Order: sequence, then C-alpha cells, then structure tokens
Amino acid sequence: MSAAELNKIRIVSDNSDAEMGKQAIFRGDVVFSQGDRHIAADEAILDQATEQFDANGNLVFQDSNFTVTAESLQAQMRTNRATLKGAQYWIHGQQVHGDAEKLQITINNNLILTNTNFTTCPPDNVSWLLEAEKIKINSEEEWGEIWNAKLRVGGVPVFYIPYMTVPVSDKRKSGFLYPSFSTSTTNGVEFSAPYYWNIAPEYDLTFTPNYMSNRGLFTKTEFGYLAGDAQKGRVNFEYLGNDQLISGSPNRYLYNWQHQGAIDKNWRVLANFTDVSDNNYFNDLKSDVNRATDNQLSRIGEISYFESNWDISTRVQDIKVLGEDEKPYQVMPQVNFNYRAADFWNNLDFGFNSELTNFSHQNNNVNTATRLHMAPSVTLPIHGPSGSLTSQVKLMQTNYWQQNNDPNEDLDDTVSRTIPQVRINGQINFERFTELFDENYRQTLEPQFQYLYVGYEDQRGIGIYDTAQLQDDYFGLFRDRRFSGLDRISDANQITLGLTTRLFDDHNQEATKFSLGQIFYLQDSKVGYEDNIFESNQSTSVLAAELDTRLTNNWYMGAAIQYDTNTSENKKTEVTLDFRPEANKLLQFSYRYVPDLLNSNTNDTVNISQAGVRGAWPISDDLYFVGNWYYDLNESRGIETYTGIQYESCCYAVRFSYHYRIKTNYDDNIGSAAIDSREQFESGFYLNLVIKGLGGSGPLGVSDMLNDGLFNYRKPLYLRN
Repeated sequence: MSAAELNKIRIVSDNSDAEMGKQAIFRGDVVFSQGDRHIAADEAILDQATEQFDANGNLVFQDSNFTVTAESLQAQMRTNRATLKGAQYWIHGQQVHGDAEKLQITINNNLILTNTNFTTCPPDNVSWLLEAEKIKINSEEEWGEIWNAKLRVGGVPVFYIPYMTVPVSDKRKSGFLYPSFSTSTTNGVEFSAPYYWNIAPEYDLTFTPNYMSNRGLFTKTEFGYLAGDAQKGRVNFEYLGNDQLISGSPNRYLYNWQHQGAIDKNWRVLANFTDVSDNNYFNDLKSDVNRATDNQLSRIGEISYFESNWDISTRVQDIKVLGEDEKPYQVMPQVNFNYRAADFWNNLDFGFNSELTNFSHQNNNVNTATRLHMAPSVTLPIHGPSGSLTSQVKLMQTNYWQQNNDPNEDLDDTVSRTIPQVRINGQINFERFTELFDENYRQTLEPQFQYLYVGYEDQRGIGIYDTAQLQDDYFGLFRDRRFSGLDRISDANQITLGLTTRLFDDHNQEATKFSLGQIFYLQDSKVGYEDNIFESNQSTSVLAAELDTRLTNNWYMGAAIQYDTNTSENKKTEVTLDFRPEANKLLQFSYRYVPDLLNSNTNDTVNISQAGVRGAWPISDDLYFVGNWYYDLNESRGIETYTGIQYESCCYAVRFSYHYRIKTNYDDNIGSAAIDSREQFESGFYLNLVIKGLGGSGPLGVSDMLNDGLFNYRKPLYLRN
C-alpha cells in the first residue's frame, strides 16, 4: 500500500454536518478508517484545521496491534497519536487484556497506560491481576515496563513490585525469571531467583543466585552463544563458597563447556569439558549440567571431515569417574579413518576402518601404549522381499607399542596381532493372517541365524586400555564381538539362532513383538577379559528373550530376560506393565533383577532386586497428580518416593511436591568429615509457581514431573507405531 493510501482518511456515518476547512460533525454509526486504524463510535468531530479527531459513545478503536473500547478518544492524525479514557484493551495474538483510566498511543504505536491493570486470564475467571500505576508496552520490542505494581491472586494482594518488565510475545528480553522455593533435610530452606540477560541476538546469560540456609549462597551462571549459522555452545559455572554443611567449609564448584556444529558442509567440530570440585557434587547440589545419577565426567574434543564415501576424525578424550580411585586412560589423541565403497565389484561392498590411538595416563606408574588398528572387509549383501543374506570377510590387523611403567605387570614392548573374521548373517520373513481373541492380525515369523568365526591369538601381552565386556541381550547375540574396544578380540566359532514374531492389527499398527535367541558355541573360546583363560567353557550363551506387547487398547507390557541354561540361573530380568488410557494418564508397575553386579566402590558383587510404581493422573480438568515409589527388595527399604500435585489453569500454574530419595555418597577429598556423617537419605518439599504472561508458561507439566527423580519414566515399548 502506498504512503498516499495509508494517509487517506475515510469516514462513514448516518448523518454529518461539515463546513470546508472547519469542523465536521458525524453522528450515528460513525466509522473512521486511516490505514490499518479503524474507529467506531456514536459521535465524532473532525477539526480539519488542526487534524484532531474526537469520538465518544460505544467507542471501539482497532489497529494491527490492539483493540480498545473506551468512553472517549482524542486522536492527532498528523502524528498518529491517540488518547483514550475509560479504556478496556486487548493485545492481538496474546491473552493479555485489562483496564486503564487513560490509554495513550504514541507516534511509534507504543502503549502508555495510566492507573491500569492486566491479566492473561479469561474475563469470566480472573485468577490473577496485576494492578499498576503505569505500564508502557513497546510494540516493536514486544515487551512491557511496569511501575508501582501489585499482584493480586484470587483478589488478594500478595506482592508489591516497584518496577518490572514482562513479555507480550516470545521475544527474549533481560529480566528476572520465576523464583522457586523448597525445603529439604540437607539443604534446609532454599530460594532461587534467576536473572536472564539478553546480551545480543547471538549471546545470552542466565545468572541464578540460590540461597540454601544450611549451606550458603550457591550461584549458577550459564552463558549461551551462537558461532555463525551452524555452531552453538554453552558455558556453565557453578560455585558454592564455604559449604557450611561440611566440616571445614570447603569451596565447591563446577565448570562446563559444550560446543558443536559445522564449519562448512564437510567439517564438524565437537567439544565437551566438565570438572567439579569433589566426588559428591552432583549428590549434594542440583546442577544444571548433570544429574545425581551421573558419575562420569566426559572431556572430549573432536574435529571431523566427511565425504560421501570416506571420513576422517581426530579426537582427544578424558573421562573422570567420580568415587573411584582408579583413573581411566586418556586418549591423546585418536585418529580414525573410514572408507566405504558400495558395489565396487560384482555386488561386493568394500570397507576399511582404521584408528591410531595414543593412550596416556595421569599416573606415571601405569603402562601406556600407542595402538594402530586396520580392518579391511569385503561384504556381499543379498536382499529380497522374503529375506536377506549378508556374508562378510574381515581381516583385523593391530599393532601395539607399549611402555612398561608398572613393575607388577610385564607387557610386550611391541605386539603385532592379525586375526581373520568370517560372518554370515541371514534372515527369512514369513507372513500370514490369523485370528486371535476375535481380532484379525497379520503375523510375521522372522527366523535369523548367524555364523561367526574369529581366529585365535594369544593376547596376554597386551594391556587393557579401553575394553570391557558387553551386555548379552537379544541384539547382542548377533554382534561380532564380546568386548568393547580392541584390546581383547575373542576367538569364536559359533552359531546364533534367533526368532522374532510380530502381530499387526487391521490398521497395520504393531501390537506385539517377541524375540528369542541363543548362541551355540562350536568351540570353546580361549580369550578372556583379564587373562588368556576364558572363565567358563560353556556350550551355549544365555537364552535371551524380549517382549513388547499391547495387551488391550490401554494396557501395555514390556519384558526382557536373560537365562543361563547351563546353570539354570536367571542373569537379568526387567518387566514393566503400563496402563495408558489417554494423554497424561499413566500407571506403570516395574520390576528389575540383576545378580552379581559389581560395586565399583567396594569391588564386591551385589544383587539388584527392585520394584516400583509410577503414576500420573488428572484429578480434575485443572488438577493432576504424579507420584512414584521404588522399593529395594533385598534391603527391605524404600529408595525413592515422589509425590506431586499440580494445579494449572489457562493463566497460572502451581505445583507442590515431596521427594524422598537415597543418596549415593562417595569417598571424598573435601572437608574433614567422614563419609558416614553424610545423610544416606534426603527428603524435601518443593513449591513452584508460574504466572503465565509474566515471563512465559514455565516448565511445569506431567512429563517434567515424571522425569523429576532418580528413576526417570521410560516408555518401555519399542513397537513400530
């Protein structure tokens, strides 16, 4: 629209009385239009000399940003200023509305409201109301400034605010975020008030002072940044000076840096570094970086280059394990090169994977090494609608150059290890239609087999740098290795047999999936983890089974079991039963059993036998409940209880919760108090309040409550729906 069209004035009324160059009076259903401004009134007067427009009687003012009803209006058309008295206003695209004794529209289309109020609640149910002496709303920045305000909840004044800023859209702006309040047996009374600083479009910072009556002032700072169009990062620093709860009042801190992104279409970068002052930092303090259940700090730096059929990367890595005296090896550095050539000759695929790794250690009395590994492979994939057959031949060549620094361990200075591998994996797909429980299903039967041969070589002269034993679940039966890493490559001459069956309903939704499999050893393996003697020469592996099923429209079950048929022992069991009738309605029963689990703190084995109940249920349209309870059957004690009730309306939400949990206390290197002086269990009450329209809707919700605890809710099913 041209400038002339924008400035053009149109006035329509039932009757008018006008004289050229003087006043024009309009009466009866007056409609005034200028650009995107529209005014409707019973009566209006236009002073043509001063270009002032006055209107009153059933007055409605509307433009692209606001709708206002008022008793009277005075508008200066030359400057686009307007003043409305006795106004009620609504901001377009937002729930914000309110009353004002006087409402002024400036030349920049901003709003200035005097003796006013606003809310985001519906007019017939105003749960909260903010009354203010003055409010200024910047239409371009989409933020409001408020002076001398009182917050009323349920008609009762609860808070006085001399000055504050609030958003009227999703745009970022500096200001205080929602405070939180809690009490616990360890931290005492706790109060935090985050402050957000919108430094620039590509930078922001959140500073959170968190006062704990039993410990002191705990501050958290998070700096986020964007580097170009495809890179981003975050820096966190947390500090608690003179922790009053620990003897000696030590200083406690955390710093973390994360960065990732693409330099261009080929280059990628990744960095992640975390350090803490002590082993129990995450157990005692609620960090923004890690949870209490995390006991490993990863420090990684990586740069990679990708092409369509090859890639190369370089990384350095150091892992700090909290609560363990023994430190892992550092990768300083590791270079990986991978090459892929599909259908390079007669339907054969060629692959080449390699790495060059230098293992260093902080302890000078620990053996170190440099490892070069190369693994060319040739694969023949055959795929069809009724199944597949994949055959692969691989040659694994590994060279070690080791430095003997430990007098108690004698390793070979140089090692050259060459191991061939043959792997044949096949699967057949059968399908039929069947009827079960008066329902029609399409059933698949998918038998799968694998033959694996891996040559033997004595590896007792090689140290353990990055290798551990892998889990024997159903999918693990079809791996080509028993160990992670490359320091131990177990010889194998074995056949794996597995079977999967699925049921699909009339809507082609997967209703049930069941898998069962086992490895049959044709020859005993000679390569173990610590030495060259395999601990048990068994004829078969564990029998692994997994089930995911929709029992009814609302009931679901997931289960996994690993059973040792040689010793008739249960090696692992996990079962979950879910009742999910609709969104935000959940009831889950769970049980898990893991025998002979190694305790890294004591080097003893323990049996895990735990049962749990977790639920989320609406009590009414606005009120719902979330809770969980987990019980240790071996120790005959509860290990976590969480109960939360949340009320949420369209304009505010409040949550009250109680948490009781076991604490994982490690041997520590701070303070002078023994570990026994720490509380083994912690309990506390928490209160969260969100006033919508005073900084956003907040993080409250069912999913947030389900994840608030040691045991997150995990949807157990892997049905392809």
